Amino acid sequence: MEFITTSHAEHAPDPVFHWAWLILLAPIAGFLFQAALGKRIELALGRGAGRKLLGFAAVLPVLAGFVVSVLLAVRLAGMDEHSRLVITSWFPWIDLQTLLVPFELRIDPLSLTMCLIVTGVGSLIHIYATGYMADDRDYPRFFTYFNLFIAFMLMLVMGNNFPLVFIGWEGVGLCSYLLIGYWYQDIENAKAANKAFIVNRIGDWGFALGIFLLYWVYASNQDLLPLGERRYLSFDVILPLAEQVLAGYGPLVVSAIPLLLFVGAVGKSAQWPLYLWLPDAMAGPTPVSALIHAATMVTAGVYLVARTHVFFELSTLSMAVVAGIGAFTALFAATVAFGQTDIKKVLAYSTVSQLGYMFLACGVGAFGAGMFHVTTHAFFKALLFLGSGAVIVAMAHNQDLRNYGNLRKYIPITYWTMLIAWLAIAGIPPFAGFWSKDEILAGAFFSNLIQTPQILWLIGWVTAFLTAGYMTRMMMLTFYGNEERWRTAEAHAHADHSHEHPHADHGAHDEHDTAYFLSEDEARALEDEEHEHHHDLTPEHEPREVVPSMWLPLAALAVLSLVGGAALSGLNPFAHLLGRHLPHLFEAWNHPSVGLSVLDEASAFRESAAIEWALIGASIGAAVLGIGLFARRYIKGLPKSEAEPQGLQRLAGEQWLYDKTMVRLFVDTGGKFANAFYRIFDSGIIDGIFVNGSAKLVGAVGLLLRRSQTGSVRFYALIIAIGVAVALSYVIYITTR
Repeated sequence: MEFITTSHAEHAPDPVFHWAWLILLAPIAGFLFQAALGKRIELALGRGAGRKLLGFAAVLPVLAGFVVSVLLAVRLAGMDEHSRLVITSWFPWIDLQTLLVPFELRIDPLSLTMCLIVTGVGSLIHIYATGYMADDRDYPRFFTYFNLFIAFMLMLVMGNNFPLVFIGWEGVGLCSYLLIGYWYQDIENAKAANKAFIVNRIGDWGFALGIFLLYWVYASNQDLLPLGERRYLSFDVILPLAEQVLAGYGPLVVSAIPLLLFVGAVGKSAQWPLYLWLPDAMAGPTPVSALIHAATMVTAGVYLVARTHVFFELSTLSMAVVAGIGAFTALFAATVAFGQTDIKKVLAYSTVSQLGYMFLACGVGAFGAGMFHVTTHAFFKALLFLGSGAVIVAMAHNQDLRNYGNLRKYIPITYWTMLIAWLAIAGIPPFAGFWSKDEILAGAFFSNLIQTPQILWLIGWVTAFLTAGYMTRMMMLTFYGNEERWRTAEAHAHADHSHEHPHADHGAHDEHDTAYFLSEDEARALEDEEHEHHHDLTPEHEPREVVPSMWLPLAALAVLSLVGGAALSGLNPFAHLLGRHLPHLFEAWNHPSVGLSVLDEASAFRESAAIEWALIGASIGAAVLGIGLFARRYIKGLPKSEAEPQGLQRLAGEQWLYDKTMVRLFVDTGGKFANAFYRIFDSGIIDGIFVNGSAKLVGAVGLLLRRSQTGSVRFYALIIAIGVAVALSYVIYITTR
């Protein structure tokens, strides 16, 4: 296999960049190994030894990708910032007369930042999953999907052209569907997977249209491309020429391109109005929630906007839309989180809200701050999800916050690690979330790209307060208070609340639910496993700390959540507090991959060190106020008013009726329209007229012709004579005309 490596450096790129293909191929090899040999190894070596080998084989490819990513990042960091772009081309994938789409990988700070997140955090989550899924009946199938997801996500962030990115984009959507519905034996999980897949198709439709529009624009302006260049869907060709190519088009086309790309980002990153799928995605196992729906896949939309930021810079309308949607989603989802009683649903809406923060940053031109928050969010949100999984395991797979309380006494490692993540997401210095959140709020306040940006800052500040509040509520109800609510009779009124069963006990819940999915033998096997593994939450239950394979990743993520933000800010982590004009390690590393290209940085932000100090104080104040107010409310336990949420809290728990409204407006109405269309067009016209009607017509003609079959030879002779006479008359007419 031949590798052609090009670089913007004056000297030949380091041969180490040829290793980039290992980052992508390693998880593909892991996927093939698990798919082809997983079950056979488990049967041959036994469940214990076989699963240890399969777990090792699942973790190793992702860990290898992380090691290679670190090596490439070190080499790239040693290059001049304007030379930090290496493209490794494998082979021509689509080779037409006027278009060439090679299978090419892009190695630059932005792609490596995402690779480090995907493989680094992904490795820890894989290690956690080896313990979490240890008793699952389909252990090899789980890691088959898990490794495949990593491969597609890496293709998405490393691809150097839109078709390759789109393959990765669709691939992670497929893996999300497979993993959300992993316990497909429960019909509700299958419905959640379908919902995620269908809603994402709306966003993917916009993304595809954006790619087609870009193809049309660049194919129509090949004279502006370098002589002989046919790779006009590759980022290293289209991004530098964006301003020049789009100069010949009006605002309609210039705005349509980024807005269509943003539709794709809205779907994949669960922004309003397409966020509906993410809360339902919590039906999947907790490691899935941590990896796909918190740390990696849902940030793909933010990555897409950051990668194509030059198109957004050329359209002030698109920047305003991105900032507005992000700000609204952040605030909306934060309010909804207050109404949740399922620990994973709280984190799901928190993820939607934090993603809104990232888009808010991109919309005001602070693309670096947005990617900084992508990074720190991966640390503390993965930790929160994995910690919630440890809580769920300790509590017999019950996910209802109303059944928890005083758990810090029983699971101290989980408590202390989640405490760090709580302070990080709340924005308390020096924890990781403070640094990135501060960058976003400062960028929103000082932006010159949006009219009245202070409104966006205010929305961000209120969201920061609410974030500290709902996370404090979750932590207090889980770990604090003297009451151990699962020991009381009232707690078991909540026992039918959503549960997660990593031991295959989603099977055989209801004969009607599983009738269409399971064979009789499979249903019986699942029922046997349910009796073997499942234990209800009883008053006598004693929570226990999880196994080392689960708490060691928690400890590693806790360290990152504690020091990751400060470390990425620079050797002197407090330097950037004096103003955005001072060096910032993360933004310096990502420049110019992420940063304003068309617009001028100096004119895009009006800075004031004095005001920024005030903003920092306000940001910390929001976190302290949110923690203080809600700790006071929940420190003693569950308020009686929340045993069954009422009023505004109940409305918040129901997403302010948004989901129900969308179901009635589109699903129910669409279903009625489809049924009417079926009755009128499909059943009435297609079947009634063309299919059944033509058959009836042939039958009627047959009946008429049957009457001519009298059995009389004289009658047949008369018909023949008439036919001959008609034929002769026609011939005579033609020849004498």
